Amino acid sequence: MRRSRLYTRIPSGRRRTAGEETERAVPVPSGQAQEGYLVGKVLAGRYRVTELVGRGGMGVVARAVDEALGREVAVKVLRAYTDASPAELAHMRDRMRREARAAARIRHDGVVTVHDVTEEQGLPVIVMELVDGPSLDEVVSERGPLDPYEAAAIGAKLMGALDAAHRAGILHRDVKPGNVLLERGGRVVLTDFGIATMQAAGDEEMAKLTRSGQLVGSLDYLPPERAQGREPGPASDIWSLGMTLYAAVEGVSPFRRTSVWSTLAAIVAEPLPAPRRAGPLGPVLLALMAK
Repeated sequence: MRRSRLYTRIPSGRRRTAGEETERAVPVPSGQAQEGYLVGKVLAGRYRVTELVGRGGMGVVARAVDEALGREVAVKVLRAYTDASPAELAHMRDRMRREARAAARIRHDGVVTVHDVTEEQGLPVIVMELVDGPSLDEVVSERGPLDPYEAAAIGAKLMGALDAAHRAGILHRDVKPGNVLLERGGRVVLTDFGIATMQAAGDEEMAKLTRSGQLVGSLDYLPPERAQGREPGPASDIWSLGMTLYAAVEGVSPFRRTSVWSTLAAIVAEPLPAPRRAGPLGPVLLALMAK
């Protein structure tokens, strides 16, 4: 069955209970040695950083107060790689702004709300709603694999968010457990539309796949067409959703190997291992990840 036609196939189930508040994130900009360097700063003359939430492969995420409106927000300060050329830096900045603004046009409860796109000392900054809940990745790490019905309920909501994005002509390109937030009360939120486009591995960017940190955390969820350097489409996001749900119920990505290239080869050529814990969700996972 074609992945692009599976928007209504995931069965519904009971709601989950979110754990402690946190959000997975991205590396401090080059030249910054201390993790908390942003705390206390006012970004773009408006957003006062109160707490660093996390750091990872592409920047830092922090809690901040919008001093103009008096509300809490999340700010993501992105950085380019230190070995990138000026042209590459300009391209990445332009692409991030364009895609973040596109994400802001998606009107769906399951898509994180983007409030602003600005800069601080030449570094792009995305300002968005502060979601009160952990990532799916963190929940699985702390609790272990999810019950299939719980995963199905999450998947159904994510499918709705992706459907809304695709109808708006927007690809996420980085659907993974770390980009799924589980808000208290049962809301499921898909994040990082703007960041994801900077990580796309199609065309000329495939040659840069091994650049330090570029696809860390995303490689396990890369669809076959992207692993082959081909142009992604809506079906690519559906594949990655299937991988996300597979990892949620099985506790591990099925194609993870010991190196980048062996993982890519497995994604492209190896059959999907039959899920053992998925129960009624199993056939849906197989359909979502049909090659």
